[in-house]
Amino acid sequence: MRAAPRICCLDLDTFFVSVERLFDPSLEGKAVVVGGNKGGGGVVLSCSYEARVFGVRSGMSIRDASKLAPRAVFLPGRHDEYARYSDGARAIVERFSPVVRAASIDEHYVDFHGCERLYREPGDADDDATIVRVVCSMTGAIKAELGLPSSAGIAATKPMAKVASGLAKPCGVRLVPSGTEAATLAPLGVRKLPGIGPVSEGRLTALGIATLGELAAAPAETLRRVFGSHAESIRAAATGGGATSLGRERPAFREHDPRGERLGSISNERTFAERSGTETEAILSGLCERVCFRARKRGVKARTVTLRLRWTDFTTITRSSTVDPTHCDLVVRDVVFSLYRRARERPMAVRLVGVALSNLEGESAQLELFGRDDRRAVAVDEVRERFGYDALHLAASVRGDRSRAPDP
Repeated sequence: MRAAPRICCLDLDTFFVSVERLFDPSLEGKAVVVGGNKGGGGVVLSCSYEARVFGVRSGMSIRDASKLAPRAVFLPGRHDEYARYSDGARAIVERFSPVVRAASIDEHYVDFHGCERLYREPGDADDDATIVRVVCSMTGAIKAELGLPSSAGIAATKPMAKVASGLAKPCGVRLVPSGTEAATLAPLGVRKLPGIGPVSEGRLTALGIATLGELAAAPAETLRRVFGSHAESIRAAATGGGATSLGRERPAFREHDPRGERLGSISNERTFAERSGTETEAILSGLCERVCFRARKRGVKARTVTLRLRWTDFTTITRSSTVDPTHCDLVVRDVVFSLYRRARERPMAVRLVGVALSNLEGESAQLELFGRDDRRAVAVDEVRERFGYDALHLAASVRGDRSRAPDP
């Protein structure tokens, strides 16, 4: 019999606040808001549970948060450290499963499909107990090695795993056994379901729908008035249905790329289960696009392009090349492909690839900015600004890359 899907949603609890507390332990137990100085501009990136008692929430303006919690500690944040700790958490997660997808800087989906036999121990009551024990070991390792609290939800679908991770907070692990999804979801408020925001919640409330059980039982026409063509997928998710695969990798949503910043490097990487060289080159092409997009966002060009490769035995290498200053994805892609093809001397499969730009310098204001490649890049960025990052990609970035298929 085919093993049931085992999707884990790992969420680093109050991530930015948790990192700040590592640098300043006196913040433990206090109301903390990360995103800006008290009374200033900006939005709340993260807030402690102590701050939430006063009504502070992520996405709220710092000014409004300052009014609600005037005695809270307000911090502007340290983005480089957040990225470093996020990378550290992912490295730990990858020790437990080779299939990991980033949903944001503080959230990852992990595939444990068919891992029961691999991890089973004599004391495990059943397969569910095996997976729960392994996920508890994973969250425990993140706490022990990084000092960061995390919660995890395990289920057969992505939406259900996401809901389960919320039910596990703070610092817990929650598995929803197959067949119990509808009963678990029914009493929950509609906002607990991914994809339902405050606007949809308000419309549902006006229709007398407050819980997911009531949503699942509502007539199709009623749901179409709120969700349009997405009504049936929302209804399915409200009873535990939805995607049974991890879907595509999402670059960190909070990549910090201040305009003109030339310190450090710009990098993105991807862990995956390699199926073919064509797929790997597609992933590399997508990473080249991403780092170049971020370089243009910063207004910088790079003199050094670096490739990172890790094989399934965890052997890791880096290869670099010096180039004329560039932020053109076509140029960087050609350099990376050349480095990659020379580095693939081992017959073993690859499990991680990464691309980095370094030795950054400001854009020239000379006529080279009006070259064909720059005009193409500006046009692509304008389309992405209007329709989203995934509106356009190089053909090489989608050829053979199944993970770019839309989530069901």
